[in-house]
Amino acid sequence: MNQLARTALVLAGAGAGAAVLRKAASARRRAREDGERWMVVTINRAPTDVMPHGDPPSPLDEFGDALEITVRPAPGDRGTELAARLREPASPASASLPSRLAGKDPRQGVRRALREAKSLLETGEVMLPDAPPTGRGDTVGGKVVGLASRRAGGEGVL
Repeated sequence: MNQLARTALVLAGAGAGAAVLRKAASARRRAREDGERWMVVTINRAPTDVMPHGDPPSPLDEFGDALEITVRPAPGDRGTELAARLREPASPASASLPSRLAGKDPRQGVRRALREAKSLLETGEVMLPDAPPTGRGDTVGGKVVGLASRRAGGEGVL
């Protein structure tokens, strides 16, 4: 291998290494920012109906002082935005994939509570999806679907 080829190989390796380091730093920064990010749902009700006495709607009231909650009119006069975030950001370890899969990420409870509050305020009850027939657990595929369905409750998109 001549000198020019070696130089090109070293430069390519250094570039790839720099890209990996940049990607890792970006992932750490994003994980830190996610812990401080507001989770928001739009509710088809007036702001005075969402928090009439300044108390958070059920089930958000279960968190007590652990949550910051804001209510503001939604853009375009389309209801109300109910936003919540943890006062103490989740640790990077609790936000990791294994923790999320085990259901130990504290943000999952906030997501679930926001969805349930939206459902209660709009319909008067917590709406649950019908169980898929493949989730019976009789087969390997059914067990996988059942596991994914149970874990999806905390990971839903807001």
